[in-house]
Amino acid sequence: MTPRWAAAVKAHGDTAGTRALIEVLLLARHVSHEHLVVGLATALRTGALTADAVALEARKVAQAEDEPTGTAARASATGEATVTFLYEWRLAHLPPDTRPLPSVTHYGQLLRRRRASGGEHREGGAQ
Repeated sequence: MTPRWAAAVKAHGDTAGTRALIEVLLLARHVSHEHLVVGLATALRTGALTADAVALEARKVAQAEDEPTGTAARASATGEATVTFLYEWRLAHLPPDTRPLPSVTHYGQLLRRRRASGGEHREGGAQ
């Protein structure tokens, strides 16, 4: 058992750990081997043993090669092991929500109407 597989099995259990590593292997369809190895090593160092973390770290390395002045290049040059989870990255890149907050005033009107009609509410009974 390789150290990566052992770490994944320890973190997720036998079935889920094996499935996570299979997902990492399937990333090779879309990510170069060198980037995938670096992404896997970074994820292993930080304990983020998910295919999303490996994919994100591999893409950071690929982006750092394209943009040598980027923050990913500085992090890899200093040897820092930082992992940004995919869901955190997605949340950080969402557009601002400009919708108004929901109102609950109509629920208050229902409560006042029920009290005004003198309806009894028995606990545990049908409503």
